[in-house]
Amino acid sequence: MIARDPPLLRPNPARAPHRSAARPTLRPGCVAVALRTLLILALGLSASLGLAQAPAGADPTPAPLGAAPPAAPAAMLALRYDASIDPAAYWVSEKLDGVRALWDGQRLRFRSGRELVAPTWFLAALPATAVDGELWLGRRRFDELSGLIRREDPQDPAWREVRYLLFDQPGAAGDFSTRLQALRELVATAGVPWLQLVPQQRVPDRAALQRLLDDTVRDGGEGLMLHRADARWQPGRSEALLKLTPWLDAEARVVGYVPGKGRLQGKVGALHVEAADGRRFRIGSGLTDAIRANPPALGALVTYRYRELTPAGQPRFPRYLRERTLP
Repeated sequence: MIARDPPLLRPNPARAPHRSAARPTLRPGCVAVALRTLLILALGLSASLGLAQAPAGADPTPAPLGAAPPAAPAAMLALRYDASIDPAAYWVSEKLDGVRALWDGQRLRFRSGRELVAPTWFLAALPATAVDGELWLGRRRFDELSGLIRREDPQDPAWREVRYLLFDQPGAAGDFSTRLQALRELVATAGVPWLQLVPQQRVPDRAALQRLLDDTVRDGGEGLMLHRADARWQPGRSEALLKLTPWLDAEARVVGYVPGKGRLQGKVGALHVEAADGRRFRIGSGLTDAIRANPPALGALVTYRYRELTPAGQPRFPRYLRERTLP
């Protein structure tokens, strides 16, 4: 018999209060868009060069002058699942397309260590002990969630739809099954709809795992996460935490633009990017017309998906997913 946690509850979103204040007619973002467009045109998008260079290691979001970077909290990180691994030893859950958030008992932080702005009522329900989880709006709603978090407005009524889905207790004693039971008790004690446990289940074999992956992806999910049931908590990457998706994903920094042709004349045809190890390649698939007209800035970090690496080490069929705008 397959063990399962109950399905996620969806809290009813609160209605936003009517605001009578007039909105400004000029948006600062329009100026940035215009300047970026002029930059692309000024650089000429030269077909012979195919790109405009950015300084190596450029940081698109530098810290304020004199500010010390926040210390990143310790976290477990996932390795990719290998077919040689027996999934029967693991608890399995959906890989959520949300924002990782770590609570230390007092502050909610991004994985980078930067504090995350959330409503007081949202944080008041969180436990006094450290927990690790994902802020989530639902499948295929990452852009909405990212926009909400980047606005840093704890009064935004959209927070009523956000759930904090827990999947571990950093630094806690015991194996994962023990920590999972402790999380169930924490969620039950809180008794609020925005604090929930990521549903976990066991599968008997690889065939069952593959069926679960197929069902999850067909229904709009990203993939699966596997927590080894008998593993103690440890920071960093190990086989205690695995991810399984039908594709690979990675990040690269924008170092130039390839000019569009034909219908895309005057827009970006592809992004020229550089991986952390120095490999350079182009990403054109996945770019919408809006992104081609206003592409990520030079130095911006973007996430892409691909099938596999070629013998030369280049990603095969890279596809643009999104710009990384959160810490």
